[in-house]
Amino acid sequence: MPVVFRIKGYRFFFFSNEGNEPKHIHVEKADGSAKLWLNPAVRYEYSYSFTGKEQNEILKIVEDRNETIKTAWDEYFKR
Repeated sequence: MPVVFRIKGYRFFFFSNEGNEPKHIHVEKADGSAKLWLNPAVRYEYSYSFTGKEQNEILKIVEDRNETIKTAWDEYFKR
């Protein structure tokens, strides 16, 4: 499970077996977890146990680092 980066206590990562899915990122912190699609715009697939404030914070982080995440995805999954 490659970790792309950690920020503000959140861990942003991929699962190794998901290279056949569209580009996305998983996020975990404490009991919370989420999955966000990266294209055509950043949006949630799901979010569990994150408050609205945390969801907004995560969304902003992913939007700000979207190109970094996509590059890491391409490098990891050899696309």
